[in-house]
Amino acid sequence: MFAILKKEINSFFASPIAYLVIAIFLLLNGLFLWLFKGEFNIIDSGFASLSPFFLLAPWILIFLIPAVTMRSFSEEKKQGTLELLLTKPIGLFKLVLGKFLGSFILIVIALTPTLLYVFTVHQLGNPVGNLDLGSTVGAYFGLLFLVASYTSMGIFSSAVTNNQIVAFILAVFLCFLFYIGFEGVADLISSILVEQLGISYHFKSIGRGVIDTRDIIYFLSVTALFLLITAMQINNRKKATKPLPKLVVWVLVILGLNVVGQYAYGRFDLTQDNRYTLDPATLNIISEAKTPIVVDVFLESDHFPSEFRRLQAETKQLLEEFSTKNKQIKFSFINPLEDEATKNKNIQQLTQRGLTPMQLAVETSGKSSYEVIFPWALASYNGTTVKIPLIKNKLGGSQQELVSHSVQHLEYAFADGFSKLIHPKRKKVAILKGNNQLEDKYLFDFVKTIRDYYYIAPFTLDSVAQAPKKTLDALKEYDLIISAKPTEAFTEHEKFVLDQYTMGGGKSLWLMDAVAMDQDSLYTNSGKAIATPRDLNLTDLFFKYGARINPVLVNDLYSAPITLAIGEGSEARFQQFPWFYSPLVNPLGDHPIVNNINLVKFDFANQIDTLKNAVKKTVLLQSSVLSRTDGVPREITLDMTTTEPDPKQYTKPNQNLAVLLEGEFTSAYANRIKPFSLDRDRDQSIATKMILIADGDVIKNELGKNGPLELGFDRGSGQLYGNKEFLLNCVNYLLDDNGLINIRSKEINVAFLDQEKIGQSKTMWQLINIVLPLVFLGLFGIVFNALRKRKYT
Repeated sequence: MFAILKKEINSFFASPIAYLVIAIFLLLNGLFLWLFKGEFNIIDSGFASLSPFFLLAPWILIFLIPAVTMRSFSEEKKQGTLELLLTKPIGLFKLVLGKFLGSFILIVIALTPTLLYVFTVHQLGNPVGNLDLGSTVGAYFGLLFLVASYTSMGIFSSAVTNNQIVAFILAVFLCFLFYIGFEGVADLISSILVEQLGISYHFKSIGRGVIDTRDIIYFLSVTALFLLITAMQINNRKKATKPLPKLVVWVLVILGLNVVGQYAYGRFDLTQDNRYTLDPATLNIISEAKTPIVVDVFLESDHFPSEFRRLQAETKQLLEEFSTKNKQIKFSFINPLEDEATKNKNIQQLTQRGLTPMQLAVETSGKSSYEVIFPWALASYNGTTVKIPLIKNKLGGSQQELVSHSVQHLEYAFADGFSKLIHPKRKKVAILKGNNQLEDKYLFDFVKTIRDYYYIAPFTLDSVAQAPKKTLDALKEYDLIISAKPTEAFTEHEKFVLDQYTMGGGKSLWLMDAVAMDQDSLYTNSGKAIATPRDLNLTDLFFKYGARINPVLVNDLYSAPITLAIGEGSEARFQQFPWFYSPLVNPLGDHPIVNNINLVKFDFANQIDTLKNAVKKTVLLQSSVLSRTDGVPREITLDMTTTEPDPKQYTKPNQNLAVLLEGEFTSAYANRIKPFSLDRDRDQSIATKMILIADGDVIKNELGKNGPLELGFDRGSGQLYGNKEFLLNCVNYLLDDNGLINIRSKEINVAFLDQEKIGQSKTMWQLINIVLPLVFLGLFGIVFNALRKRKYT
């Protein structure tokens, strides 16, 4: 066998056609990947990834491999040397295997110079080395398995004819049929089973860097099958006993291995961030879909910038992963703006459904233009439809940062949408009333948002004085209570009810103002107001639980502006000024509540101390490093906007603004006289959770001419802050039983190329990747032929 292998390699590289074939392969790869404009151009893609190469290579190999294998047996048959080979003391299958391995190694040699692409992308990454080597190694493994399958088809084609051209054409046909043909047939008859017979289905998975034993078994099966029928074809030529029964046995064995492999398999995600490994919470949700979930994705256009093509590709790959886990998940990509006749109608219909369009800047041939897209998906299940956002806004971020955050958010966005469809609302949320909390009109957008997940109802503590036990029993019917900016003190009866609710495992979200001050007071009092402490009679309650909201104001240089009217009458105009009592918090932690969310805006926030006890405390939001605390009472005036701050005075960085408490709480009334008696009061809680936010305005939406605006939207600046997402995450975390919120902590790294470096040395890298592989091939040819000449002279 090794003699055959050695003979194949020597005879191939002794011919100038060999170098011509490999040179064409390397040249086509180099031109498409580094020079020609199009979807395969790595530089234009903007991403530090070799995925364009692994998309292009199978198509070029469809022609390269038949060119290498077409002479394997056909030349032997044409020259009459095959009979001579068959008389040698070598097994028939070893003969076929020797020919196969010879051609396979030749293709591997042709692929070796493409490792230069890995080095180039590694160097051009931002930062250098920002290339997922695990994914790249996995994709190369997939390419080797694909090469093995193509080579076995080429060997078979060469065995059935003594004409090299016929062998080449037949091999190209077989490679094309197995790579894309079955996928085309599957599209016509909507059969996933037929699609799985094709190479493309399995190469897409393994080409992403996911090694699945089912894919490996498939490639080995295709390779073995063609080698077996090649051996049968050669055996027929010897006029020996027909090996059909033996072939049938082997085919049955191969089919059996594939069937068993579908049920007992291993899957290894080689990507550095495990991006193709679904979270167990996601798997639990999609596994419960018993009828089809139909997903229509509107992220489709022919004019996407490279960043959004990546988002489109990541969305498709994620949905393919979902579909692999549950065949009930079906998806399609739709371009609602493709048909000019229905374009305006589609825009109107989608906008009415709440799918807001987005405008992108697109560079084409040095000219800037704008493209309108709909970065949304609609998922339908049993007659119910939910909208799924595919874009994750990041205030002040570039399009690259926008896409990075969006890719990281994709799995959670779809899992959350599917959860709404599959799981009916079960949890109940009480919005506390009775202590002069925010009016409903200021809570409208937040309540509307969480209404998709939970049952919402107002709850008043007014009846505590007359029927405290009944009030507590009624409150225990709710899984979560939300108190949004109370301004009247709680009575001892009310506190004891709230305390016992917590002891029973009830969750709570508190948005508190320990200082009486808001921007409306400034506007209605000639630009001046006095900030005073506000006693809500809850200090001892929270102190016992492990936290304290202090009656001070957080003054932060990193803050949102305030919009004021300048001038009078017709000369009046609005202008933005710095306003350091509106901290703008950039969440930096990796907790799922704050991971990958936009900036959160506060107004007259207070500071939270955490105290030592057994309760676990997690700081969710903090002020910036340039912050301080201002004591009260103090006069707040709009004239502060014209005063230049002194950074030296901002010496109290990172003040706690939102804290999560988790664990077993000790009752604030333990070892104390209770306000009223209960049959079974508790001094120690069961495991529960609580979130304290030192600003009630975080949940407050502004009011427009037509009613409440979206929570987090600031009319003055036109910015949309992350308040709503932060609060929604808080509620979901407090009530989440299946761990869905934890998907948010999954880190997905989208690697970009360094555009500045590319701009400076683009031509050099193009020459390196187009010319240098050809130089390597030429040097190899010179050395090989010199050694061969020396040996045989």
